[in-house]
Amino acid sequence: MTTRVILVRHGQSTYNAQKRIQGRLDDSVLTDQGRVDATCVAQALQGLRFDAIYHSPLQRAQQTAQLISSGLDAAPQLQPTDLLMEIDLPLWAGLPRQEVRDRFPEDYQCWQQSPHEFFMVLESGHKHFPVLALFEQAKQFWRHVSIQTNQTILVVAHNGINRSLIATALGVQPQFYQSIQQSNCGISIINIGDVTPGELPLPAAVQLESMNLTSHVREKLPTLRPEHRGPRLLLVRHGETEWNRKGQFQGQIDIPLNDNGRLQARKAAEFLQDIKIDFAVSSPMARPRETAEIILEYHRDIELQFEDNFREISHGLWEGKFESEIEDDYPGLLNQWKTAPETVQMPEGENLNQVGERVALGWQNIINKYDSQPLTGLVVAHDAVNKALLCQLLGLSPEHFWNFKQGNGSVTVIDYPHGAKGNPVLETMNITTHLSGSILDQTAAGAL
Repeated sequence: MTTRVILVRHGQSTYNAQKRIQGRLDDSVLTDQGRVDATCVAQALQGLRFDAIYHSPLQRAQQTAQLISSGLDAAPQLQPTDLLMEIDLPLWAGLPRQEVRDRFPEDYQCWQQSPHEFFMVLESGHKHFPVLALFEQAKQFWRHVSIQTNQTILVVAHNGINRSLIATALGVQPQFYQSIQQSNCGISIINIGDVTPGELPLPAAVQLESMNLTSHVREKLPTLRPEHRGPRLLLVRHGETEWNRKGQFQGQIDIPLNDNGRLQARKAAEFLQDIKIDFAVSSPMARPRETAEIILEYHRDIELQFEDNFREISHGLWEGKFESEIEDDYPGLLNQWKTAPETVQMPEGENLNQVGERVALGWQNIINKYDSQPLTGLVVAHDAVNKALLCQLLGLSPEHFWNFKQGNGSVTVIDYPHGAKGNPVLETMNITTHLSGSILDQTAAGAL
């Protein structure tokens, strides 16, 4: 049994609209747009029963929590906590973002590129490291919040603290703080297994089901930053196959889409039809190739390229088998794959290090080819390929393979705002709202 934690960033605030840095200043309140979007979050959460709602005491988050709560059925009492306060930027708070860039160019560059090393010298002479302090605060929240099995918890807070909550739950280090995006009223969903009271959730028991969903506030994909210089990659997992549905391991056996998989691909195509796509790359296998071809029916001027490094993991002698058959033939190895995947060498197949090496090579080929070009590319691949890639983008080793959900027909967005040499940004992950209308991933949980 697991506990579901749903994170929501507050709606647009007056300082957001003015492009000012807020930090812990409490002068900013929701704009009219922010209030409308908060009610849209409540509509997106309809049908979910919450056991607890925690929120930051700052006005913009408190107002958002109140508006969401008023739109829910039988919402529990709101619980404010200082452990959800926004990042503390005392020397910048209240200033226009452009003024900060102009007055503190070296500090701002450090803030963007090496946030774990960024510090402010306070009047007392003390060095304050905002991101490191925020990560410790996020860990305190996870230790102190009353997470119990089979609960659903809503957290309404801010950009910085929500990033840090996601990072600390997954085991992501502070240097990747800027690689996680949180939009106003964006929704992120974390599933957590058994937790020992007073301790951090173990990353092995954590799954990021989805991150920064925004379609409920009329924003299919997060808006590109004005200074964006590099490529944007739309990472899609292929549609469902019959073996996905039945839970049969397919790996590099070339199983085609089933009818539901083609429907998922068409829905992904409709979801992306208004997005300008400049290039497209797919694994050469049948299921991602057909998914890509269906999506590109709305982009007929794009020629589909193939990247052999994006083939699915080779399960070797597991391929074509069900879990019960694998357990009979290889006792205990399937459980090892589920709990310590980095330690498993597939019989006559691959291990995750081998998959990660070739996926990194294929991905880098794309980034280098389109470096310093603000183009949008479609990349269609597989469950294991996508998960291996997400681990790499956030500096995680293969032991974190199961931390990420990738549903059939899902869309994930990765930006390179500073080009190939800059840090990537995970803008949104595992969008499946176009498939079912729900914020919850309802795709098949079958084998790879």
